Amino acid sequence: MKVKVVCRKLYDYVRYDLKEIAFPSSLPDPPHIKKRRKLTWHERFLVLKEASRLYAASWVRDIGPDLRPNDYKKDDGTEGKSDGDKSRSTETEPSALEDIAVAARGGMETLRPALQRLYMTRASAYRDALKSFIEGYQEGIQQVMEKKEDSSKAQQEGNTGKNSA
Repeated sequence: MKVKVVCRKLYDYVRYDLKEIAFPSSLPDPPHIKKRRKLTWHERFLVLKEASRLYAASWVRDIGPDLRPNDYKKDDGTEGKSDGDKSRSTETEPSALEDIAVAARGGMETLRPALQRLYMTRASAYRDALKSFIEGYQEGIQQVMEKKEDSSKAQQEGNTGKNSA
Protein backbone atom coordinates (compact mmCIF):
# COMPACT_ATOMS: atom_id res chain seq x y z
CA MET A 1 0.00 0.00 0.00
CA LYS A 2 2.78 2.47 0.88
CA VAL A 3 4.62 1.78 -2.37
CA LYS A 4 1.49 2.61 -4.34
CA VAL A 5 1.07 5.93 -2.53
CA VAL A 6 4.72 6.83 -3.03
CA CYS A 7 4.51 5.96 -6.73
CA ARG A 8 1.37 8.06 -7.15
CA LYS A 9 2.93 11.05 -5.37
CA LEU A 10 6.10 10.72 -7.46
CA TYR A 11 3.99 10.50 -10.63
CA ASP A 12 2.00 13.61 -9.65
CA TYR A 13 5.21 15.50 -8.80
CA VAL A 14 6.74 14.74 -12.18
CA ARG A 15 3.49 15.42 -14.03
CA TYR A 16 2.53 18.73 -12.39
CA ASP A 17 5.20 20.23 -10.15
CA LEU A 18 8.37 19.36 -12.05
CA LYS A 19 6.89 20.74 -15.26
CA GLU A 20 6.08 24.02 -13.46
CA ILE A 21 9.58 24.17 -11.95
CA ALA A 22 11.36 23.47 -15.24
CA PHE A 23 9.06 25.60 -17.43
CA PRO A 24 7.27 28.13 -15.22
CA SER A 25 4.09 29.61 -16.60
CA SER A 26 3.80 33.36 -16.69
CA LEU A 27 1.28 35.31 -14.67
CA PRO A 28 -1.98 36.04 -16.46
CA ASP A 29 -2.48 39.50 -17.91
CA PRO A 30 -4.47 42.01 -15.84
CA PRO A 31 -8.15 42.23 -16.81
CA HIS A 32 -7.87 45.70 -18.35
CA ILE A 33 -5.28 44.59 -20.92
CA LYS A 34 -6.71 43.86 -24.35
CA LYS A 35 -4.94 41.16 -26.29
CA ARG A 36 -3.56 42.19 -29.67
CA ARG A 37 -4.23 40.13 -32.71
CA LYS A 38 -1.41 38.08 -34.16
CA LEU A 39 0.41 39.58 -37.10
CA THR A 40 0.10 37.96 -40.48
CA TRP A 41 3.20 36.65 -42.24
CA HIS A 42 3.13 39.64 -44.58
CA GLU A 43 2.95 42.10 -41.63
CA ARG A 44 5.79 40.27 -39.90
CA PHE A 45 7.86 40.57 -43.04
CA LEU A 46 7.15 44.31 -43.27
CA VAL A 47 8.12 44.80 -39.61
CA LEU A 48 11.34 42.83 -40.12
CA LYS A 49 12.11 44.81 -43.27
CA GLU A 50 11.62 48.17 -41.53
CA ALA A 51 13.60 47.08 -38.47
CA SER A 52 16.45 45.86 -40.69
CA ARG A 53 16.47 49.14 -42.60
CA LEU A 54 16.59 51.17 -39.39
CA TYR A 55 19.29 48.92 -37.94
CA ALA A 56 21.42 49.33 -41.04
CA ALA A 57 20.80 53.07 -40.97
CA SER A 58 21.88 53.25 -37.34
CA TRP A 59 25.43 52.49 -38.40
CA VAL A 60 25.45 55.82 -40.24
CA ARG A 61 26.69 58.68 -38.07
CA ASP A 62 23.86 61.10 -38.89
CA ILE A 63 20.34 59.73 -39.19
CA GLY A 64 18.63 62.39 -41.23
CA PRO A 65 15.14 62.96 -42.61
CA ASP A 66 15.77 60.63 -45.56
CA LEU A 67 16.14 57.64 -43.22
CA ARG A 68 13.37 58.50 -40.74
CA PRO A 69 10.85 60.63 -42.64
CA ASN A 70 8.12 60.20 -40.05
CA ASP A 71 10.21 61.81 -37.33
CA TYR A 72 10.89 65.02 -39.24
CA LYS A 73 8.36 67.66 -40.19
CA LYS A 74 8.32 69.21 -43.64
CA ASP A 75 10.26 72.46 -43.71
CA ASP A 76 8.24 75.58 -44.36
CA GLY A 77 9.84 78.74 -45.65
CA THR A 78 9.43 80.52 -42.29
CA GLU A 79 10.77 77.68 -40.16
CA GLY A 80 13.82 77.04 -42.33
CA LYS A 81 15.41 80.38 -41.50
CA SER A 82 15.15 80.07 -37.73
CA ASP A 83 16.16 76.39 -37.74
CA GLY A 84 19.14 77.13 -39.98
CA ASP A 85 20.63 79.50 -37.43
CA LYS A 86 20.24 76.94 -34.66
CA SER A 87 21.76 74.13 -36.70
CA ARG A 88 24.79 76.22 -37.61
CA SER A 89 25.58 76.95 -33.98
CA THR A 90 25.31 73.27 -33.02
CA GLU A 91 27.42 72.14 -35.96
CA THR A 92 30.33 74.39 -35.03
CA GLU A 93 30.38 73.24 -31.41
CA PRO A 94 30.26 69.45 -30.93
CA SER A 95 28.62 67.94 -27.90
CA ALA A 96 30.67 66.42 -25.10
CA LEU A 97 29.84 62.91 -26.28
CA GLU A 98 30.94 63.64 -29.85
CA ASP A 99 34.10 65.27 -28.53
CA ILE A 100 34.97 62.18 -26.48
CA ALA A 101 34.12 59.86 -29.38
CA VAL A 102 36.48 61.74 -31.70
CA ALA A 103 39.16 61.83 -29.02
CA ALA A 104 38.80 58.11 -28.35
CA ARG A 105 39.63 57.37 -31.96
CA GLY A 106 42.85 59.32 -31.58
CA GLY A 107 44.10 57.24 -28.68
CA MET A 108 44.99 57.96 -25.09
CA GLU A 109 46.95 61.13 -25.90
CA THR A 110 43.86 62.87 -27.27
CA LEU A 111 41.38 61.20 -24.93
CA ARG A 112 42.98 62.45 -21.71
CA PRO A 113 42.56 66.21 -22.45
CA ALA A 114 38.98 65.63 -23.63
CA LEU A 115 38.12 63.80 -20.42
CA GLN A 116 39.84 66.50 -18.36
CA ARG A 117 37.71 69.16 -20.11
CA LEU A 118 34.59 67.12 -19.44
CA TYR A 119 35.42 66.65 -15.77
CA MET A 120 36.37 70.30 -15.34
CA THR A 121 33.10 71.50 -16.88
CA ARG A 122 31.14 69.10 -14.68
CA ALA A 123 33.10 70.17 -11.61
CA SER A 124 32.47 73.84 -12.34
CA ALA A 125 28.77 73.15 -12.88
CA TYR A 126 28.58 71.28 -9.56
CA ARG A 127 30.52 74.04 -7.82
CA ASP A 128 28.22 76.74 -9.22
CA ALA A 129 25.14 74.75 -8.23
CA LEU A 130 26.51 74.25 -4.72
CA LYS A 131 27.28 77.97 -4.38
CA SER A 132 23.78 78.83 -5.54
CA PHE A 133 22.28 76.36 -3.08
CA ILE A 134 24.36 77.73 -0.19
CA GLU A 135 23.39 81.32 -1.01
CA GLY A 136 19.70 80.40 -1.17
CA TYR A 137 19.98 78.46 2.08
CA GLN A 138 21.66 81.40 3.83
CA GLU A 139 18.98 83.78 2.54
CA GLY A 140 16.31 81.44 3.87
CA ILE A 141 17.99 81.29 7.28
CA GLN A 142 18.25 85.10 7.38
CA GLN A 143 14.55 85.43 6.57
CA VAL A 144 13.62 82.99 9.32
CA MET A 145 15.87 84.78 11.82
CA GLU A 146 14.37 88.17 10.87
CA LYS A 147 10.85 86.81 11.36
CA LYS A 148 11.89 85.37 14.69
CA GLU A 149 13.41 88.69 15.78
CA ASP A 150 10.31 90.59 14.66
CA SER A 151 8.01 88.24 16.56
CA SER A 152 10.18 88.42 19.69
CA LYS A 153 10.21 92.25 19.51
CA ALA A 154 6.43 92.26 19.17
CA GLN A 155 6.12 89.98 22.19
CA GLN A 156 8.48 92.17 24.22
CA GLU A 157 6.52 95.28 23.31
CA GLY A 158 3.30 93.53 24.28
CA ASN A 159 4.82 92.47 27.61
CA THR A 160 6.12 95.98 28.41
CA GLY A 161 2.68 97.44 27.64
CA LYS A 162 1.06 95.01 30.12
CA ASN A 163 3.63 95.76 32.82
CA SER A 164 3.16 99.51 32.60
CA ALA A 165 -0.65 99.27 32.74
